[in-house]
Amino acid sequence: MRIVRYNYPNYRRFVPSAGLFDRSPWTGLETEIDRLVQTALTGVATLTGSQVPVDVFEDQANTYVRAELPGVAREAVNVEVVDGVLNLTAARKQQNDGQEESTSFSRSITLSDDVQPEKIGAAYENGVLTVTLPKREVATPKKVTVEVR
Repeated sequence: MRIVRYNYPNYRRFVPSAGLFDRSPWTGLETEIDRLVQTALTGVATLTGSQVPVDVFEDQANTYVRAELPGVAREAVNVEVVDGVLNLTAARKQQNDGQEESTSFSRSITLSDDVQPEKIGAAYENGVLTVTLPKREVATPKKVTVEVR
């Protein structure tokens, strides 16, 4: 969430006589609302097909990354881990009016240190890619009972 600081504009105008040009308090409200919305939305990426929206969730043993890739063939999906970064790439080809259009998607996610990169698995089913990232096993102290003779 981004906090936007609002500064009320300072209007200075010359008023020749006090009663002739009374200004309504609502004058310019629409312009100010447009300016606030535009300021709040700067920096928000639009999903034009370049970046894949993903859901990341975890349980005790694994972290999961789920991405919806409708219309993408299994062969066009690529999942790889390079230097602790999970890279998801995919391409979708469509026919429009006899011309072939290609759209590529990508997403990079930095992995935490508790993920075992050599045991990562991925499944692609019905347009949904699910990547399973197993967590490292925490060394739990073992209790050993010693018999005294």
